[in-house]
Amino acid sequence: MAYEDAQLMKYEAVIGLEVHAQMLTDTKMFCGCSTKFGAEPNTQTCPICTGMPGVLPVMNKKALEFTIKTGTAMNCKISSYSSFARKNYFYPDLPKGYQISQYELPICEHGYIEIVVDGEIKKVGITRIHMEEDAGKNIHEGTGSYSFVDLNRAGVPLMEIVSEPDIRTPGEAAEYMRKMRTILRYLGVCDGNMEQGSLRCDANVSVRPVSQKEFGVKTEIKNINSFRFVEKALEYEIKRQIKVLEAGGKIIQETRLWDSVTGTTQSMRTKEEAHDYRYFPEPDLVPIMVDDRWINEIRKTLPELPDLKRKRFVLKYGLPEYDADLLTSERSIADWYEDTVKLGGQPKAVSNWMMGELMRLLNEDNKSIEECILKPEQLAAMLKLIDNGTISGKIAKTVFEEMYKTGEDAETIVKEKGLVQISDEGAIEKAIDEVISKNQKEVTRFRAGEERLLGFFVGQVMKLTKGKANPQIVNELLKKKLS
Repeated sequence: MAYEDAQLMKYEAVIGLEVHAQMLTDTKMFCGCSTKFGAEPNTQTCPICTGMPGVLPVMNKKALEFTIKTGTAMNCKISSYSSFARKNYFYPDLPKGYQISQYELPICEHGYIEIVVDGEIKKVGITRIHMEEDAGKNIHEGTGSYSFVDLNRAGVPLMEIVSEPDIRTPGEAAEYMRKMRTILRYLGVCDGNMEQGSLRCDANVSVRPVSQKEFGVKTEIKNINSFRFVEKALEYEIKRQIKVLEAGGKIIQETRLWDSVTGTTQSMRTKEEAHDYRYFPEPDLVPIMVDDRWINEIRKTLPELPDLKRKRFVLKYGLPEYDADLLTSERSIADWYEDTVKLGGQPKAVSNWMMGELMRLLNEDNKSIEECILKPEQLAAMLKLIDNGTISGKIAKTVFEEMYKTGEDAETIVKEKGLVQISDEGAIEKAIDEVISKNQKEVTRFRAGEERLLGFFVGQVMKLTKGKANPQIVNELLKKKLS
């Protein structure tokens, strides 16, 4: 074992994540401005979200509903009484000089989500989920010696989801983020688009000797915008902290930025330079009172969540765990799968085509399944053509690609391109006779015991018939002819 690996084995990481999820509301947290992404800078603003004197915020009820729905899905206790607070700090993109958030009395507390680690289920605790408004955005690129401020994002509704320090490895952290994103997208409360900033993560990490119970001094890593970077940033920071401790140094409690270009974390500010937010109750918003009746109504609207759906796919459709995992990773993929099966597709065959050909083509085009013009009923119809012997599995791949590109039905493509499978024994026998007559040396070797050459003959017949011959009939007739 290398020296560095030996050092790593002596320590254990303690990781907690703070995830900011932008809610899929049409309007902002405390005003009626649009939340649509990509508009011209400062065109989605009003006196409320730009912090003009004398204005009064009004809470977005849909944002509260989304937060309660998320808390319920993540096994949280929903507070019947919660309130907003002002988080005070100065930054150019924060027009009011404070951010409306929740502090002492959040809406959701004491939950958990489950992830799979080395084949075992692990619970990661959730300390709290609270609502807050987003800040604006500073734009530094291409502006010379000054910066622009875009306040379109100011006031956009966020959920902050704070985990317990239950995560021990970078891999676990990335898996936790993936699971959280899946749940949020199933619920329809957040699109999970990390590139656009609608799902953002700050990570708190410390290291301690394996036998030590007390936590070490933590650092906070900001600016992490992908699952891969969550893993990379934590890997780097854990190694950095261990090197400092092994050299006899001390970890400084500080905030660090992840630099994806250099693959390193860089110091941003120490604890002494950190903000003193001086939270105090928000005087312009009344406390939030939530009764059990409304919570139960929201609970009834929850969809079947990924863990339950995955288990059902295994039991109902007889799928392997691997297939079920992939097919339930997105609600839209799971729905597409079930729609195809309901239309007559065999469960495992549908799974194979979706996980193989469909996902390959979608990945190549960088598309989601929602953008796919190929529909479940078209795949189900194509599978029926395979089952009744109209086309072979090999021809089906050509048909499938054409369906994916054009949106045409399989039957139309098969007729237009003359792809009907040859099942006429006389026609196949004629092709076999031609192949045998041209390959007498191979015939002699086959009859001398080289039975693996059967695949060669099958290939030659399929080549001669342009892939149209029924493979089962080809195999049966070849065996008779060559024996």
